[in-house]
Amino acid sequence: METKENEDIRERKGSFFTPRIWVEKSQEYIADVLGKDWQDEYYVWDCAAGTGNLLAGLTNKYNIWASTLDKQDVDVMHDRIKNGANLPESHCFQFDFLNDDFSKLPPKLKEIINNEEKRKKLVMYINPPYAEASTATTITGTGTNKTSVANKTKMYEDFHKEVGTSARELFVQFLLRINKDINGCILAQFSTLKIVQAGNFEKFRSQFKAKFKKGFIVPANTFDNVKGNFPIGFMIWDLNSKNDIHKSKLHVYNEKGSFLYHKNFQPYAKGTLIIDWLRGYYDKLNTRISYLRLLGTDFQHNKDIFFTTIPSENDFKYKLTTNITKTNIIPMCIYLAVRHCIKATWLNDRDQFLYPQESWLTDTEFQNNSLAYALFHRQNRITGKEKLNHWIPFTETEVEAKETFTSNFMHTFISGKIQIEKNEGERSLNEESCAFIPQKPLEFSTEAQAVFDAGRELWRYYHACEAVNGNASFYDIREHFQGRNDAGKMNSKSTDTTYNNLLGILKMQMEVLRKQIVPKVYEHGFLLK
Repeated sequence: METKENEDIRERKGSFFTPRIWVEKSQEYIADVLGKDWQDEYYVWDCAAGTGNLLAGLTNKYNIWASTLDKQDVDVMHDRIKNGANLPESHCFQFDFLNDDFSKLPPKLKEIINNEEKRKKLVMYINPPYAEASTATTITGTGTNKTSVANKTKMYEDFHKEVGTSARELFVQFLLRINKDINGCILAQFSTLKIVQAGNFEKFRSQFKAKFKKGFIVPANTFDNVKGNFPIGFMIWDLNSKNDIHKSKLHVYNEKGSFLYHKNFQPYAKGTLIIDWLRGYYDKLNTRISYLRLLGTDFQHNKDIFFTTIPSENDFKYKLTTNITKTNIIPMCIYLAVRHCIKATWLNDRDQFLYPQESWLTDTEFQNNSLAYALFHRQNRITGKEKLNHWIPFTETEVEAKETFTSNFMHTFISGKIQIEKNEGERSLNEESCAFIPQKPLEFSTEAQAVFDAGRELWRYYHACEAVNGNASFYDIREHFQGRNDAGKMNSKSTDTTYNNLLGILKMQMEVLRKQIVPKVYEHGFLLK
């Protein structure tokens, strides 16, 4: 049984067992690519073997080698051989693939690697470790780098200048060494999908040239000790063909091994992502009404996208905010709506949000629906407690407020009464910027109007209470009724039945509005199907 200590070691090194269901499936795919008798014609080396479970089911033991970093894993494999595992003991050996010289390899394996024709018949069959030197928490300042894991290998030193930050990933170091030192072999590997779609892997893809043959993806949490809602892929590459990585069609399986459908994955060049579009609407010249907090361009980072009045020190330190002003409210609301209207799943977790087509510019219903959606979304964390709240979409009369609001900006904006001052600052902005300051009342769809109606009732109920903040935001209203737990997190429900009912109606109308926005996300090219 795996002890807690061994689990911790494996997690630190990013090494996890490959479930039997995916071992068998991967070997089916290898047979489909190389032929049903492939084991008689090809050699196999698992250079990240752990205790060798990836090799279970292979029959030609004299053509199989298994190496691993830890001596205790070699001992486990030798013990398994004594109990019937189909491997020669001399073919299971300790070897640090990211540091050791190939002169330490068994003679026959070394001979295969040094022979160009035999090397073409070598299958590097691996599920390498996924640990990396930095994670999202290090980017936001809440974690620490795993520098002792990835940044101190020889392969990191050899490749990091050529491939940049992708070299922090241990599995990338395995792929780069195989590509360089075992050139021309067949690579059959498990890994995340970063190599074919992540933006910061562009330099890696410039070095890693191969022909994609076949592959599949499965939920990551089907692997022992792997936490997270993302896909792990099994991909077969012919390293003898030096092709650029383009679109890769992978078969999708659920956690039970049932085939679902095909899904395309592809890389995106610099300048084609949603952040490149958003930068066109950055505004440092006009009065800020709040901040957009942003990180990443894929689904896994959606939780990090929100509106706020008071960013954290780390948000400023790591430049994770941009200003929302009167010139860019619409693009900023579109950005928040696009990022949050589609639920993140294990399958789309690494899908990239893209620079849209120009069709969105004339789709005023989409623009206004996005504004309504952003105003009442849970990720709108604007507060009127410490800073001026410019995001109240109603008048005092509409919600029967006891006092006048400190700011009527949002209602004035929606009413088309914001003045455009043709000063030097605004003329120097993106040419389209002033086009998003409406000069007549915005027209909302039936679905958006229903959201406003539900929100208005919620605001009205809040202002009927005693001792309330007259400038409260939607976030403040939720906090007032729901309160916070001992950990400081807002509770999911309130003890106030009327409030729960009103919030439930708003959520229902928001869901209807969400369904109107989703097709537009694909139509305008913010996401590819």
